[in-house]
Amino acid sequence: MGAINAVVSLASEGDIAILSVNYPPVNALSQQVRAGIVEGVRQAIADAKVTAIVLICDGKTFIAGADITEFGRPMVAPGLVEVEDVIEGSPKPVIAAIHGTALGGGLELALCCHYRVAVPSARCGLPEVNLGLLPGAGGTQRLPRIVGVEQALDMVTSGKHVDARTAQAAGLIDELVPEDALRATALAFARKVIAEQRPLKRVRDLDAKVAAARGTPEVFAAFRKANAKKFRGFLAPEYNIRAIEAAVAKPFDEGLAVERQLFAELMAGTQSAAQRYVFFAERQVWKIPDVPDDTPTLAIKKVGIIGAGTMGGGIAMNFVNLGIPVTIVETKQDALDRGLGVVRKNYERSTRSGKLTMADVDKRMALFTGTLELAQLADCDLVIEAIFENLDVKQDVFGKLDRIVKPGAILATNTSALDINDIATAVKRPEAVIGLHFFSPANVMRLVEVVRAKHTSKPVIATSMQLAKKLGKIAALVGVCPGFVGNRILYARSQQANAMLMEGAMPWDIDKALYDFGLPMGPFAMSDLAGLDLGWIAETSKSSTIREVLCEQNRRGQKTGAGFYDYDEQRNAKPSPITEQIIKDFAAKSGLAQRAISEQEILERCLYAQINEGAKILEEKIAIRPSDIDIVWINGYGWPVYRGGPMFYADTIGLAHVVAKLEDYGSKMGKDFTISPLLKQLAADGKRFQDLK
Repeated sequence: MGAINAVVSLASEGDIAILSVNYPPVNALSQQVRAGIVEGVRQAIADAKVTAIVLICDGKTFIAGADITEFGRPMVAPGLVEVEDVIEGSPKPVIAAIHGTALGGGLELALCCHYRVAVPSARCGLPEVNLGLLPGAGGTQRLPRIVGVEQALDMVTSGKHVDARTAQAAGLIDELVPEDALRATALAFARKVIAEQRPLKRVRDLDAKVAAARGTPEVFAAFRKANAKKFRGFLAPEYNIRAIEAAVAKPFDEGLAVERQLFAELMAGTQSAAQRYVFFAERQVWKIPDVPDDTPTLAIKKVGIIGAGTMGGGIAMNFVNLGIPVTIVETKQDALDRGLGVVRKNYERSTRSGKLTMADVDKRMALFTGTLELAQLADCDLVIEAIFENLDVKQDVFGKLDRIVKPGAILATNTSALDINDIATAVKRPEAVIGLHFFSPANVMRLVEVVRAKHTSKPVIATSMQLAKKLGKIAALVGVCPGFVGNRILYARSQQANAMLMEGAMPWDIDKALYDFGLPMGPFAMSDLAGLDLGWIAETSKSSTIREVLCEQNRRGQKTGAGFYDYDEQRNAKPSPITEQIIKDFAAKSGLAQRAISEQEILERCLYAQINEGAKILEEKIAIRPSDIDIVWINGYGWPVYRGGPMFYADTIGLAHVVAKLEDYGSKMGKDFTISPLLKQLAADGKRFQDLK
């Protein structure tokens, strides 16, 4: 008894062996942990005095999954399956004592123990689907045998965690134990198992719950149908379903062989590579080379928001949700009342789903102070301007803020495209000015582009990034240029989409190609959703663009029942002959010959233009890393995570191919289109964006 290695130890209390894992921060299944558990169980089995073994973890959690530092490296023995076989094959009962989370391989390991106890706050889950994988160490075979097919399907295809009480009700946990007495109660449970001569309960031998689904394929068909929209484009959920089908239809070892084959296929595919890449990219995005982790930050205890419209109200909700009071400013009382009314309705909507109570709503609304006076922002630590996109107006507001708001406060703008350096000229403290570009709806969308202006100080940057994390957002630090990262790349795609309208493609052709690629919607459906009249002024409209003509005909998008598409009462879209004629009339005036445009050309011109613009953004050092661009596009624009973002996607198809196709399209890309020198150089060198350091 004693230390097995640096991270696993074996002790005894009477006749019970206690195998402890201590590998901070989350007791991940590293090679040392795996080897220590194998050796510890073998020693306990060999000790005649030991009658049972308790597997427990130090620190804040049970084993929370694989060791991410081992991702992409060859596995060093023992593998997880060998560890499981040693535990499951033990002639002495092994009891898993669970606190914190038992996730992925941690839960698969617990399922190989003969019994499981847990504190009420513990959570269990198999989140491998989020990495484009399935549980590859028996999870898809054991889980349905213990919780039943329906719950197993839900858990493995969503990756969600279930709480200990739910797990106990499903049979996954044998006994709940007091929060502060896990070790003592697990030992008592082990003694009870011995005293009552309970059998070695091996999950692999259970059959009743999978037998209940045997011969009823409609269970799986119904599940696929119910989740078709959510699973669209993803391979991993379907593979997880197939693995559970094998658990139902085949003996355990045969089902295990199916699981391993499916796992190997996913592991070798580009979807899992993309999802694993995104996993690391989401961690990397917070690292800023010239703003170290120990950069001092500012305390944000009170926030001011200028503008109570859709953006201002949505941004404000993020802070109130954290308990931070917000003073929100409008120019007119009716606009202020309307904005706060929308916020209250948003919160009240959450009461219908059970996320909030009416008491919660009242508590949050009490944190809002509405005012028509900018002077009320004097004591705010952070002020965010969220008014319409007009540089003169924004400069005027910032000039006033400079005279009103206390020294040391952060002055932020939510502009989506304007030059923040120009906005900063209105103040005597440009080091306090930063862009916080929230995406609409700001209370829902995960992305914030944190825009660093020329004089923005490092503490202001560090505070903004940390604040975004506290708000539950993912933030990418970007530089100043028209449209920053996200909208600049969107504009490059829009140019190609609009050009192809003039050449013979219809809006629905372009939208379908991009939807089938995996995006939530194409550019014209997106315009209809947002409203074609955003930024459109009726008095100055001259029928000079397709959009202007549509707006002049009151075809302003979904809200008017017509835009690029026609809409029914349920806002279902269908191609519009009116729009088609408008486009054909414009094309005829342009003198361009109409032609059939293939889906391949639509995709290549739209997507490769985005890749090219991303390369220019990297050349100009507007983004720190290619992966930061991908994070922006996945979280702000719905780029399918299983394709890894536009820069990762470019790597998967080859940069030389991208350059060759852009050169083939030539003048069709537009007279001002140029291929990025960086993209050309990487292609010529046979390199990838991921090779950039």
